[in-house]
Amino acid sequence: MSDPLSSDPLAHVVSLLAPSAGWSKLVTGAGAWRVHRSEEGRPFYAAVLDGACRLALAGQEELVLEQGDFVLVPAACDFATSSLTPPPRDAPLLHAEVGPGMFWLGPREAQPNVRMLVGHCSFGSDDTALLVSLLPRVVHIRGEGRLTRIVELLNEETHARRPARDVILSHLLQVLLIEALRATTGPAAPPGLLRGLADERLCAALRCMHGDPTRAWSVKELAKEAGLSRSTFFDRFRAEVGVAPIEYLTGWRMALARDLLRQTGLGLARIAQQVGYGSASAFSVAFTRHFGLSPFLYAGRARGEGAPG
Repeated sequence: MSDPLSSDPLAHVVSLLAPSAGWSKLVTGAGAWRVHRSEEGRPFYAAVLDGACRLALAGQEELVLEQGDFVLVPAACDFATSSLTPPPRDAPLLHAEVGPGMFWLGPREAQPNVRMLVGHCSFGSDDTALLVSLLPRVVHIRGEGRLTRIVELLNEETHARRPARDVILSHLLQVLLIEALRATTGPAAPPGLLRGLADERLCAALRCMHGDPTRAWSVKELAKEAGLSRSTFFDRFRAEVGVAPIEYLTGWRMALARDLLRQTGLGLARIAQQVGYGSASAFSVAFTRHFGLSPFLYAGRARGEGAPG
C-alpha cells in the first residue's frame, strides 16, 4: 500500500493499480501482415526497435508507429497491428514462433519491415476501472529512449527466470507506467488526472487531496489551495479532470479504503480515520452507497472468506 501521506497523485495511482507481468515478446513483421486482438481490457505496450507499422484502436485515430516510438494502452479491448501496407482483410494470419519469446508475422520469405518488443501485463487492483478512467486511452511517445530500455529490461527479465523475477518485473512495470504517463502530462492530454496535473493551480489541489485524504476538504478550501475562486476552481477542475472535485476525492478515498480492506487487517474505525471519515458508521454508509456492499462483506470476499453465515 502506498503511503497515504504521500502527495504524488501519479505515483499513488500507479501504485494502487498494482501492475504485474503477463508476457513479453520480440515480434518481427515481414511483407504484408495483420494481427487483430479482442482483449478484455488488458494493458498493452510496445516499443518499436526498427521499421514501422500501424496500430488501429477501436474509437481512436489510427497511429503509425516508427522506430523509437513507444505506445501504451492501459485497457486494450479491440485493436489491430499491421504492416504499413496491410494484406486483404480475408487474408490468412501468418505467424510463427521462431525462438523462445520470438515471433515472426507475415510470409517467412518476405523482407522484415518492423521489429518491436510487445508486452501485456495485468492490474491487481479492484479499482482498475476507476484508476484507468483517470488515464489517457492511449499513450504514444516518440524519441524517449528510456522507455525502450525499460521495455528491453522487462523482456530480458521475463525470459531469464532468475530469482525474485516477479518482484523485479512488478517494479519495472511501475517505472514503465510512471515514465510513460509523466511524459504524456500536458494540456494536450484528454480530460483526466494527467491533464489536471499539467495545470499548476489544479495540481496544487490534487496534491492536497492525495497528500491528506483524512482532511474534510471542501470545494472552498481546495479552491483556496489552488488560488482560484470557488466557481472558477469547480468549473476548471471538472473540465480538466473530467469529474467534480468532491467526486474525485470520494472516488480516491474509496480506492484507498478498498486497498486497506484487501491488504490489511485494520478495523473499520481505523480505516475510516485513514480515508477521511469521522466514524466507522459514516464510512460504512459511504462505502456501501459507493460500491453496493458493506466494507465488512467486501473484506471477507477479498480474503476469500465469502459472505458470513
